[in-house]
Parts: sequence; C-alpha cells; structure tokens
Amino acid sequence: MTGPADLIVTAATIRTSSPAGTATAFAVRDGRIVAIGGAAEVEALRGPQTRSLYLGDAAVYPGFADVHNHHALAGRTELFELVLPPALTPDEILDRVRAKAATLPEDAWIVGGAVASTVLPTLANTAARRRLDEAAGGRPVMIVEDSRHNRWANSRALELAGITASSLPAGGVTILDDEDGTPTGVLLEAAGIPVQEAYDRSGGLTAEQHRMASRHGVHLANSYGITAFQDAGVSTDILGALAALDGDGELDAWVVSSLLVNDEIFGFDPVGSPLIARGEEFRTAHHRPDFVKIFLDGVPPARTASFLEPYVPDAAHGAHFHGETTMDFDELYGWLRRVADRGLGAKVHCTGDGSARLVLDVAERLRGEGVTTPIQIAHGQFLAPSDIPRLAELDVVADISPFLWFPGVIPQMLTEVLGERAEHSQPNRALLDAGALVAGGSDWPVSESPNPLEGIQGLVTRADPLRRAPGTLWPEQAITAEEALQVFTRNAAVAMGLGAETGSLEVGKSADFVVLDRDAIGGPADGIVDATVLSTWFAGREVYTAG
Repeated sequence: MTGPADLIVTAATIRTSSPAGTATAFAVRDGRIVAIGGAAEVEALRGPQTRSLYLGDAAVYPGFADVHNHHALAGRTELFELVLPPALTPDEILDRVRAKAATLPEDAWIVGGAVASTVLPTLANTAARRRLDEAAGGRPVMIVEDSRHNRWANSRALELAGITASSLPAGGVTILDDEDGTPTGVLLEAAGIPVQEAYDRSGGLTAEQHRMASRHGVHLANSYGITAFQDAGVSTDILGALAALDGDGELDAWVVSSLLVNDEIFGFDPVGSPLIARGEEFRTAHHRPDFVKIFLDGVPPARTASFLEPYVPDAAHGAHFHGETTMDFDELYGWLRRVADRGLGAKVHCTGDGSARLVLDVAERLRGEGVTTPIQIAHGQFLAPSDIPRLAELDVVADISPFLWFPGVIPQMLTEVLGERAEHSQPNRALLDAGALVAGGSDWPVSESPNPLEGIQGLVTRADPLRRAPGTLWPEQAITAEEALQVFTRNAAVAMGLGAETGSLEVGKSADFVVLDRDAIGGPADGIVDATVLSTWFAGREVYTAG
C-alpha cells in the first residue's frame, strides 16, 4: 500500500539500533515505518493529513525490549497486594502487615512482598512466625522474598496449606525451628507452593482482576519506554488476560509468553504438557506463546543454584555442597527435544555455572542432531570461562538481568554463600567478544523497576546506577553504551523471535519507539539513568505520555 504518511517524526538524534546507525526523521503509515533517514527524503511522504512530531533536542530510540520479566505479577502486586520494599526491616514489615490487617475482614489473606533475602534467615524461627501471627491478627499471611523464589508464611497460612512438622511439602526446603522442630514459615522454592495453592483456593483473583493486572503491568512497562517483552513464566489466567486485552485492542506491547514446564515457585496449574498443549489457544496479533520455561535450579542465596565448585561451608550443608539441578541430562534433553518438535523455544533458568553447563551440554547434542530451536540461558550470571565461547558456538542466548546485582541486597548474599566467586558474575564483555547474543532482561518485579536505562548504565559502569551501593562489579566486563543499547533493543527482540517486527527502527518494522529528553547514551555513562522518558509509542500510537 502506498500513499502519504500518517506520521512524520523529526528529532536531533534518532538511534535506530540498526546497521544504518542514526537518522534525523522517519515516516509511519498504518503503524509501520515506511521511510527513515534524512528529513528531506522523509518529507516527500507528507500529505495533507500527515501528523508531525517535531522533537527538537530530544532523542528517539527504538522501543526498549525486555527479554525477562513477570509483568502480570508486578501488576498484581501493585493493584491487589501489600507492597513491601526489600529495604524494610522486620519490624517495619510487621508494622505494614498490622496496618493492612486493620483494613481487612478477619479471614482475609495478606499477600505481598518483598522481604530482603538478607533478612530471611533472621525470620526462620518460631518467635518470628508468632510475631507475624500477632501483626496479622490471626489472618493468613504469605510474603515473598526478593528473588520471588522463597516465601515467609505465618501459622494460619501453614495450617491452611496443611504444613506441619509431620507433614512437610514434598518439594523445596521447609526450614524448621532449631529448638522446637516446627516449621518456621520460611519456605524455600517449591516448599512454598502449598501456601500459594491454599491462597488460590480461598478465591485468588478473578478473570477481570487478572486482566487488570496484565494491563497495569504493560502500562508500567510502557512508562519506561518498553514496547516488547517476554514474560518468563505464565499461567492460563495470564495467557487469557493477554489474549483478551489484544482482542480488545488494549495490548500496547509485543508480548512473548513462556509456558512453564515445571513450577518451582509460582503454584500455577496446569504446567508441563497440559499447559503447552493449550498455548495456541491464546495466540493473537501481538501475543505469542512461543517459548517454554524450565527451572533448572534455584537461586544462590538459598543455596538452591547448581555450581561446579562447592558453596562456602556452613553447618547445614557442610563443605562439599554444590547445589543440584531439577533435571538430569536425559530429562532436560527429552523436554527440549519435545519443545523443538512443537516449534517452540526454551528459556532455561540457570543461576549457577553447573546448571548453565548442563544446558550447553544438552544444546551441543541437539545442535549435532540438527535441532535449531531457540534456547536462552536465563540469568547466566555465573559461567565457567571455558563455557563462554560455547554460547555463540551453540547459538544459545545469554538472557542477562543486571538489575539483580546492582542495586540491591543480593550481592551481599552472594558473597556470603560464594565467597570471592561473587565478584566474578555477569561476564558480559567476554560473552560479546565471543560472539554470543546477549539480551537484556529486568526480571521485574524481582528488580524494583523494569527501567532499561538502569540496566544499560549498569552494563556500562558496572556500578549501582541508583547510587545506593558503593563499588564496582568486575569492571573488566563493562561494555560500551552503544552495545548496551543494542542489548535492550535489537538483541532482546531477536532473542524473543521478534526481530522482524521490532527492536530497531527500520523500514517495514512496527513503529515502536521511545522519546527521551536527551540522548542518554551520548553523554556521561554515570548519567544515563537520569534521562527522562517523555513518551512511548507502539505501532505508531502514543501509549504513554510523561505527566
């Protein structure tokens, strides 16, 4: 289709994240870019009804892409749960629980998060559980820890979940009190799922509330300039919400969903083959259920990640504990082979170098058999040096989440359990130099916000972009600002299978872009995060305006 443009955008700086580099103008028709380059050539497409967006000294980037978030969980938390910043002390958490309880019926659940991973060990005792009981006035309480892998529950919640000293969850780790032997309420990984299930039995969220949570999560993402993301673990409720939103023209982002093969933390039902079989029901123009999600290990602070070398010794695990994977080689190979046969990709959660090696070993066999299914190593912050070149050789994507390490309390916990190894995480320079596709993700709401500018600055400076924590993390692994922008635009879009649609400003692609008050990556690296998102555009429509 030819004809005049619907919109012409002109700005001093337009970074395309394409081989073309920069431009000064582009034209949009029917939600797609039809010309980009200099103002003169683009102006040739102006017609009497063409809108103009003159941006002066503002900068235009492709809409940011986030390869790893949990948008619905973030939206649900803000709309329907108790929001607890991880910086709160136990006393402050109890104060907020007490205040929330005062607004609720006697049998209502109090659900929220997050409690800091550094605080969790101090809560693993009967006295702390009873203090939570008192604050809630007998109501059931379930609070997630900052990694979202672990929970803190009170006595009433444990009772409703059927968790007692003689009836412990089959999965995960239930921390017992050293003195009386009863469950403390601190539940690691899958041990928390019975509590989640008890909450869901009480009513959980309605279909409309799930829709509201997804819509709010997408709007929050838009406010940070994000126009494409991959949700790293979905339920049928979330899938239904996304499909409904797109059907009504209210899904203002490209969304790729990851169907859970196994569920170590969420408590969703169904998962595995029954969920994968239903994925196609929810495909729409902008929602693609194209990946599965496999939890291959847990998280280092809880010693549930799998490492090649043992953790720092402690009384509970001894001196030779490496953690373990949820699957062995044959089981992981079987799942990835079945996934490939269905034409789906796989996002595999690996926070230890041991689990990452297992993925690469399985990928090596699959590639040798001619299987080309997309594989992402999610987080991948710890990799053995000899494994780094294998990602490029085996076409395995590094899904990195710099937000997890700067800012936050997680670096402190990593040092406690890993010692000096904690200083050698996120080998991003080495990955890029080896030719790997490095894609940026936030893991929001594990991170406090999905702001890509935080991730970009952290990748460049290797320091806390919010200036709350001192020091740098393995500065030799810094990458350039231009590379970091690619990580959160083109690279992430390609990793999600959206490279033909978005991630760069090129003719034929969706007109997805973000307007910043200045060229963030063109100035000092330690000021990238100070740039302001003025507006976000999806398919040629303005979906967020500052103020």
